[in-house]
Amino acid sequence: MEKSINTVSIVGPTASGKTKLSVELAKHFNGEIVSADSMQIYRGMQIATAKPTKEEMDGIPHHMMDFLPPDKTYSVASYVTDASKCIADIHSRGKLPFIVGGTGLYVDSLLNNVSFSDDKRDEDYCLELRKIAEEQGTDRLLEMLAKFDPESAERLRENRNLKRIIRAIEFYKTTGKTITQQIEESHKIPSPYITVKIGLNCRDRQVLYDRINKRVDIMLEEGLLEEAERVINSDLSYTSIKAIGYKELIPYFKENKNLNDCVEKLKMETRRYAKRQITWFKRDSEINWIYIDEYNSFEEIYSYAKAVIERGLLYG
Repeated sequence: MEKSINTVSIVGPTASGKTKLSVELAKHFNGEIVSADSMQIYRGMQIATAKPTKEEMDGIPHHMMDFLPPDKTYSVASYVTDASKCIADIHSRGKLPFIVGGTGLYVDSLLNNVSFSDDKRDEDYCLELRKIAEEQGTDRLLEMLAKFDPESAERLRENRNLKRIIRAIEFYKTTGKTITQQIEESHKIPSPYITVKIGLNCRDRQVLYDRINKRVDIMLEEGLLEEAERVINSDLSYTSIKAIGYKELIPYFKENKNLNDCVEKLKMETRRYAKRQITWFKRDSEINWIYIDEYNSFEEIYSYAKAVIERGLLYG
């Protein structure tokens, strides 16, 4: 497949400034934004997921955001299918697609044109595996996975994402293939995208952590507690209620724990998440990194990012 669609991706950890930069760049380059955030897809989860407001969008269309009921599950395979359609539509109208977000698996799977098999899910087996994790711990599932797919077990051991560990075991049971085999086969199909990649980060990690802490404080001012209480007390899926910003406040609402302690836990978990995001994106040597704490103003960051995109679009 010949690469024929120009795209721009803007990635990086939470609170690094992706929203503002992407909107300003989209205005300059006649673009539209395709969100790559696994939690912003859900309706009614505005504050905790840092979903941009109408004012922040500033007239730029945003796709793949705020479209799914919170009680529905959504896979990376579904994301690739749906986001690809958005990109094709944006491109067909002569506009430049911007893929913006911090969910590395979404970004990489989309831009690398990863294909997924149409296997059916075994929900009963997934529940059985989740029960094992609750009773014996996540390490037990990693031991099970390592017996037939040591590569995936090693990869998942770092972030200990229970959903993906369960999926890797279930995938082998239902298809007879390992997730590692599936990933290798899926990358054989060329990507149709020529992508200029920009990553936002801070050279001084404490600067990023301070931004995260401030963001959490602002979220609380904007009504995070009220939103979290509504989400926690509703009949939502395991995935959505476990979003950072909700799960850390469950002890406050359910166990009368001290609010300040829960907020500090929320800040800590968000900082840890940012660290995992940085680790993920650092593996991509094609990303042009912008360390925002090395610039004196947003205007300087914007000017540099604009130059990177212009150069990338010119030379492909």
